[in-house]
Amino acid sequence: MNINEAKEQVKNAVVAYLEKDEAGQYEIPVERQRPILLMGPPGIGKTAIMEQVAHELGINLVSYTITHHTRQSAIGLPMISEKSYGGRKYSVTEYTMSEIIGAVYEKIEKSGIHEGILFLDEINCVSETLAPTMLQFLQYKTFGSHRIPDGFIIVTAGNPPQYNKSVRDFDIVTLDRVRQINIEEDFDAWKDYAYKAAVHGAIMAYLEIKKENFYSIRTEVEGRTFVTARGWEDLSRVIKVHEKKGLIVDYDLTVQYLQDKEVARDFATYYELYHRYNELYKIPDILEGRFPEDKDSIRKGSFDEKLSIISLLTDKLMDEFRDYAKDQAVQKTLFDIIKALPEEAAAETILSRAKELEKELSDKLEAGLLDREQEKALRLSSSALFTCAKECGSLEEVKDWFRKRESARQEAIKNTGRHLTNSFNFLEETFGNKESLTGSQEMVIFITELSGAYHSLKFVRETGNESYYEYNKLLLLNDRRDELRVLAEMLV
Repeated sequence: MNINEAKEQVKNAVVAYLEKDEAGQYEIPVERQRPILLMGPPGIGKTAIMEQVAHELGINLVSYTITHHTRQSAIGLPMISEKSYGGRKYSVTEYTMSEIIGAVYEKIEKSGIHEGILFLDEINCVSETLAPTMLQFLQYKTFGSHRIPDGFIIVTAGNPPQYNKSVRDFDIVTLDRVRQINIEEDFDAWKDYAYKAAVHGAIMAYLEIKKENFYSIRTEVEGRTFVTARGWEDLSRVIKVHEKKGLIVDYDLTVQYLQDKEVARDFATYYELYHRYNELYKIPDILEGRFPEDKDSIRKGSFDEKLSIISLLTDKLMDEFRDYAKDQAVQKTLFDIIKALPEEAAAETILSRAKELEKELSDKLEAGLLDREQEKALRLSSSALFTCAKECGSLEEVKDWFRKRESARQEAIKNTGRHLTNSFNFLEETFGNKESLTGSQEMVIFITELSGAYHSLKFVRETGNESYYEYNKLLLLNDRRDELRVLAEMLV
């Protein structure tokens, strides 16, 4: 299965394991809650989906790469204590609490939440001395003499032997006590995550053209070469910073993240071309409704060129859709605070709430309860409140300050809606009208990309866009016609 399907399986397992009956007991007894074993290639997002599941369910996540541990750090250090048996005292060996179990209790203390996921990566690559301990852990959920607290679900991950020389096989006794989920790399599944994570448009366009370069591990004469989903995402982040600072993006940079020289060189070449298209076709002008005069040359261009233009449009729009979601979250936080302000001492109260929000951000970050978007929204909300406290004295001034922010937000929503409509108009004028939509693969690609991304769907669902509705409806009708045509041919 792909990474998205695996995420749903893990999420469903956690929900099922945490379900309690009317007496407050787990429906599935703790000893029958099988640990989950994710098996799949390195760098495809196994850790990322753990973070997503934890955030979506509002529970803790404690994550460890188990190969970084020795037997002592995993099970604790031995210590001598005295116990009485049959009226006589004996010296016995006990163990201090495992670092891993201790981290679980510490997370509970910091968050106040008693349920969560304990995620152990590279479970099948442990050292010879730690292997028996890990088998015991999978079977009995204990490290040394300490058991993980009830309410924490064990999820582990490992790599198949072709990706790691130090992999060891689990015996049938162990495998019969876990839920094994096998994951394969899948670009289309990764795309959903990539759009939400704001992966650079050049990377999205390149991989759409050359999906075979999304993930590869090869052994050659010079050694092993590889490209992973993690590599693409990390490269995206550094490219954005380089662009912001005016630094060069070339092969020397890409090969540091894409450890396959051919793929790194190919993407570096495409990246230059992608930027040339951006300058040549003036994407900001298209969004404003000023279309290139020579549409015929675009129409006759290569498929790669057309796909790059669509990706450039999509990338700019996605930035605006993400801004919409961010601004909405900040305004909601500000609104909830401002509507509860007293008539007197509004500025002092605003300052106090800003400090409380800052403290909430710090506490939640320490407890690991925020994803990147939530963290950004809280930071921006806190910063805005400090600004408001400086600029406003009375409650009426605070309300006026908020109304101006909201007015600017509504104007941004109108602009984004207009940019989306102009994109549809440009594609229609360039590649075909509504009647020939079935022959316009460019329009189909554009609608499909918008319909498969979280932030674009959120924007359209909450603000509406007639062009999107119209073209999406036509696309669905055409799909239905194709289905009926195939059915008719089968019946003849």
